[in-house]
Amino acid sequence: MMDTLVMALQIVIAIVIFAVWIFRPNLDTNYRAGDAKNIVEEFAVYGLPKWSVYVVGATKLTLALALIVGIWYTQLAQYAVMGMGILMVGALICHLKTRDDPLSRAAPASIMLVMCFLVFYFG
Repeated sequence: MMDTLVMALQIVIAIVIFAVWIFRPNLDTNYRAGDAKNIVEEFAVYGLPKWSVYVVGATKLTLALALIVGIWYTQLAQYAVMGMGILMVGALICHLKTRDDPLSRAAPASIMLVMCFLVFYFG
């Protein structure tokens, strides 16, 4: 039962990352910081350099792929989910330091962080 939950969470985390970084990077959503209309603008709101968008994106996509492969190689999943969790902590900090934004904008990063913790703990 727990193995199935862990596997499902790995898949959900990976799908969300693929959706955000491949299919929706230019989509204006309610969760973007400030008045940002896309990921590049959102990173600018956080005060991060443009190159960091590409580094974070490539890292998240690599870790998401590793989570999928980690279904068969569980040790890989542990490393991947640790990395993803660290990135989600960073995302959460960025959302929280944007004081003019409602706290609800940090919800996706918070939920992803909880899922990462569950995969790490039970995986």
